[in-house]
Amino acid sequence: MVKILHVASSARLEDSVSRELGGRLAAALAGAEGEIVLRDLARDPAGVVDSAWVAANFTAPEARTDSHAALLAGSDVLVAELKHADHIVIGAPMYNFSIPAPLKAWIDQVARARETFRYSEAGPEGLLKGKTAWLVVASGGVPVDGEADFVTPYLRHVLGFMGINDVRVIDASRWMFRTEAERAQVLDSAGAVGARAAA
Repeated sequence: MVKILHVASSARLEDSVSRELGGRLAAALAGAEGEIVLRDLARDPAGVVDSAWVAANFTAPEARTDSHAALLAGSDVLVAELKHADHIVIGAPMYNFSIPAPLKAWIDQVARARETFRYSEAGPEGLLKGKTAWLVVASGGVPVDGEADFVTPYLRHVLGFMGINDVRVIDASRWMFRTEAERAQVLDSAGAVGARAAA
């Protein structure tokens, strides 16, 4: 059974392009029998990393106290969701040329040494191999991979750092300049692309 993690990060709970596209894509990837876990960062935000969290994380697992474990418990859940997934669908609206703050907080919680990557003499090695990530990038006026797009290259890089090198993009950029027909085509294509990938 295919397992999908859908990470929604738009502050808009209604009328969000990235939420709608991400939902359609996740449903198509799951098909009739797949499992979808929705991690809605607007409704249930990841904790922000602070000095106590860093100290707990950098303590060797065998030396962690109950207090350390409590500080890392939320991160452990998010990491487990990521490890469990075959496909990760990330709804990433562009806010001020970059990703929303809740999405950055989620990344800080899941990009953990010894959990999703490790350092070796040969350099860093991602541990989340064999997964596919789908970036649903929505913007008002900035094109995907344009010189002012700091969403797409950053997410590609950090996912690759964790071992997820198969990263595919659903382009919902320049949404305000698209016609109704063009918008409908993008919405329809998300489901069609997901269905083909799941076949």
